[in-house]
Amino acid sequence: MPEIELLQIFQGIATMVASEPTIVAARIALIVLGITFVYLGVKGTLEPLIMIPMGFGMSSVNAGVLFLSANTMGTLFIDPTVSDPLKLMEVLQIDFLQPIYTFTFSNGLIACLIFMGIGVISDIGYMLISPFRCMTIAIMAELGTLLTFPIAVALGLPYNEAAAIAMVGSADAPMVLYTSLLLAKDLFVPITIVAYLYLSLAYAGYPYLVRVMVPKALRGIKMEQKTVPNISRAEKITFAVITSTLLCLLFPVAAPLFMSFFLGIIIRESGVKQFVEFIGGPVLYGATFFLGLLLGVLFEAATILNPKVILLLILGITALLLSGVGGIIGGYIVYWTSGRTFNPVIGIAGVSCLPTTAKVAQKEVHKANKFAIILPWAMGASISGVISSAIIAGIYVTLLR
Repeated sequence: MPEIELLQIFQGIATMVASEPTIVAARIALIVLGITFVYLGVKGTLEPLIMIPMGFGMSSVNAGVLFLSANTMGTLFIDPTVSDPLKLMEVLQIDFLQPIYTFTFSNGLIACLIFMGIGVISDIGYMLISPFRCMTIAIMAELGTLLTFPIAVALGLPYNEAAAIAMVGSADAPMVLYTSLLLAKDLFVPITIVAYLYLSLAYAGYPYLVRVMVPKALRGIKMEQKTVPNISRAEKITFAVITSTLLCLLFPVAAPLFMSFFLGIIIRESGVKQFVEFIGGPVLYGATFFLGLLLGVLFEAATILNPKVILLLILGITALLLSGVGGIIGGYIVYWTSGRTFNPVIGIAGVSCLPTTAKVAQKEVHKANKFAIILPWAMGASISGVISSAIIAGIYVTLLR
């Protein structure tokens, strides 16, 4: 019987021993970070739908490194770099998450499925309550998406990569995934990871921004519920069909996202219960689960040690901060033009992390005045933010692809 060394059996430990100290430290740190994400997701501090599968994937992939050959280390999860058809066919039969990655993640399909699900859970009627006010807020909430681009270029990123990381300011992670896939395929994994990390953190950070920028007296402004018009199903469907067609005509490169989002809205308003339950349930939550899991599995030590990742982290938080500031400024603009009857906190909802930022707005308003309800207007601003961010993405991709 041949002699077997202990490290031959426990290859995860063996690869730790054989790796450079930097890689070892990064692997251990990411394992701990992944476990922390799971804990914070379960606790509800961070978004559980993303953080639980993402954190678990991070800890597993950085622990499960083995020797693929005498001189090569890797995992049996995913190979995001393989493109040769013959090699890809081989990997599809070995790496257990490779089929899901190849056929849904690397081509942007998973972003479209999530957008369709978001459409199903979005009542476009909230936006049609006051479309011009909602779009004013949404446009102002693109401040980070627009200003981060020249900042990134000034810091040395090429135009395509600068636009991809600037889209983090939209707070629309499927949009970031889709845009970075088209504009910066080499960086779309770290950019998407940065986006989802920060979007979960935005839920904890944006309340403080609201408190800093909006005095308590203004946070407590009550919106008049009696002025909310009743938007018919026919009006909602008509708006969705016309807007989707127009946006697809203007920005064909983002047409899959427009079609997916507005199709979800039409499914919601159609009243076909089976479609609504399917798209809003298994499709949305299944796609979200596998997106989080795949992001975690892609979060290997080698990825995070890319020198550009630190710059992406800085630019990502800059984009989200600027967008939050811009959204609240938009809320103030509507507040002043409405005769000071509009609650400026609604501005934060223009950052289109639907429905997270709308819930943040309502929660902060409730703390200032427990009788104030602004959620319908906040949801309208957030839905408008989805549309405005898709337009910005379409412009970036059309000009820079």
